[in-house]
Amino acid sequence: MNILRAIVIDDERLARLELKSLLKKYDDIEVVEEAGNVDEAYEKIIKHQPDLLFLDIQMPEKTGFDLLEMLPSAPNVVFTTAYDDFALKAFEINALDYLLKPIEPRRLEEAIKKVRKKVESKEAAPTQNFSTEKLSETDQVFVKDGDKCWFVKLLDISLFESDGNYVKVYFENNRPLIHRSLNALDERLDDKLFFRASRKYIINLKWIDNIEPWFNGGLMVSLKDGQKIEISRRQAAKFKERLSL
Repeated sequence: MNILRAIVIDDERLARLELKSLLKKYDDIEVVEEAGNVDEAYEKIIKHQPDLLFLDIQMPEKTGFDLLEMLPSAPNVVFTTAYDDFALKAFEINALDYLLKPIEPRRLEEAIKKVRKKVESKEAAPTQNFSTEKLSETDQVFVKDGDKCWFVKLLDISLFESDGNYVKVYFENNRPLIHRSLNALDERLDDKLFFRASRKYIINLKWIDNIEPWFNGGLMVSLKDGQKIEISRRQAAKFKERLSL
């Protein structure tokens, strides 16, 4: 039996106690820590690297969504909140489940079943990686742009494009902007999966559909989603070396 290490995050102490009490019946869920605000939660997540978060949304100063945006990669999340107007938003970003407070034991059991199913499925739960190590293709990231947010597997992101002080993330039909530099992002991404094509672009190697010689010794790469990205002459040599036998 896989033991899932969880952190309960809620600004209400009684709500944390109640949820921890309900979780005691589950032998495969170990609550390793609890936190009453986002900054405290962030430190404990980095320290313990849990498999699962029970996360309140509305908290003082910073929300649960703000916490997810702060994390280098996104864990499995079950939202817990007293406000049902967040339900649609939570499901749109592929959260495992959404529990309204006060939490009903029956609904908690349903949420735990979803957690188990994800962990035990062939598409195993993303490997947690909250440190400064490289992110692998099995990791997922939390992307927030205005009122919209998503959990996205790195494998599903075809392209990162620098746009001033932001980076545009390409996945499915979405193009959200995140407040990161391309250089900082490049340091976290696994170079076995992503390649820095130029100052402006990082491409997912598994999304490459076609490669053509281009001007001045460069290359033109066509991605499976229709994007065409020029690899500079300087980077073309590294690209050929990376993909050669």
